[in-house]
Amino acid sequence: MSNIIQILLYAVPALLMVTWYWRRHSHKESAGFNALKSSVEEGMTEPPTLHPEIDHKVCIGCTNCVAACPEQGSHQVLGMIRKKAHLVGPSNCIGHGACKAVCPVNAIKLVFGTSKRGVDIPLVNPDFQTNVPGVYIAGELGGMGLIRNAIEQGRQAMHSIINVVKETHQNELDVLIIGAGPSGFSASLAALDANLKYATVEQEELGGTIAHFPRRKLVMTQPADLPIVGKMRFKEVQKETLIEYFKDAERRSGVQISYNERVESISASQRGGFDVVTNLGTYSTRTVLLSIGRRGTPRKLGVPGEEMSKVVYRVIDAAQHRNQHVLVVGGGDSALEAATSIAAEPGTTVTLSYRSGAFSRAKPKNRALVEEMEAGGRIRVLFNSTVKAIAEGSVEIAIDQIVESISNDAIVVSAGGILPSAFLKTVGIHVETKWGAE
Repeated sequence: MSNIIQILLYAVPALLMVTWYWRRHSHKESAGFNALKSSVEEGMTEPPTLHPEIDHKVCIGCTNCVAACPEQGSHQVLGMIRKKAHLVGPSNCIGHGACKAVCPVNAIKLVFGTSKRGVDIPLVNPDFQTNVPGVYIAGELGGMGLIRNAIEQGRQAMHSIINVVKETHQNELDVLIIGAGPSGFSASLAALDANLKYATVEQEELGGTIAHFPRRKLVMTQPADLPIVGKMRFKEVQKETLIEYFKDAERRSGVQISYNERVESISASQRGGFDVVTNLGTYSTRTVLLSIGRRGTPRKLGVPGEEMSKVVYRVIDAAQHRNQHVLVVGGGDSALEAATSIAAEPGTTVTLSYRSGAFSRAKPKNRALVEEMEAGGRIRVLFNSTVKAIAEGSVEIAIDQIVESISNDAIVVSAGGILPSAFLKTVGIHVETKWGAE
């Protein structure tokens, strides 16, 4: 009898643990499968940026990567299917890279592009140096658009530059930083902190691409560390608040940035280093850090009438479109955010045109807001549509090859930008199209 009691004392807890484990993993499996099924059904299978590629022959199903993903709280990015980790929400992945860091068996690598969609990326070494010795790239241009990671890259790139400029050189500057977005601003602070001879030029305003976001756009999802300033404790903050934070850091730190200064050429100098010509002068510098955006030249529609003044390529203040018939072209986050911000203004009617059948590159909350506004009659969504011609008070759109003319006062083209490949080529920097490669 005592043996039976002993067996029960061990067997019952073990059975309970097995049952708990099975139910827990069964729930995770079901959630992962449903998320992947939903992504496929909605056509949301293409990751927009850097993303994990998981080797299922190596994966041990520990779930560390799933737990580490900072986006999991708002939408499922990684999930478990047949006891292996899978990218179940590809379009929701924004390239944190936390999954790779916690994988105990190195089953995850971070890649750009897929077999269906290539991404142009300048060739950059682990120290952020390009194939042109002395020219470095950090942030969005190198494919790292996430603000926190761009800030970190700017800091790390400057540390690499510090090791190079320790050697004696004949240039006026140790480093010229081009661009004052998150990576350029972080690099500028790091240069100041290291007492380098530096200059930072920005063709527009502090914040770079962030400054072009629509009003009240929410940015950042993780805290970040700025040199000199310290930890930025934001998790999700409006664009205006982040820009003001940068401006306050600029004032308090004393970092110097020359605005409205555009770089025109970068060439090797006879004294070593580079001569950089801008619209305001020439710099002699040992190294150059390119912290410019990927947008380069906005991608245009290439249709009759596009040269009209009512056609713009970004929205700074949605209020300027009040009481207008507005067409927004594009299917990414910038297009959806432009459409919803304009639709929230009094008296506007907004049409959102996208050439594909689903918003495969936009965040779930942006898609949900568009759906809500469409249901409320605030936005008309036209999938599988293309603009054919633009006139003074109208625009012609082909919807499933049937051309329709709609009233129009303004057009916002949010179709992305063309990588500044021509400029990079003049510097000698190699650009490679990544089709699912590191």
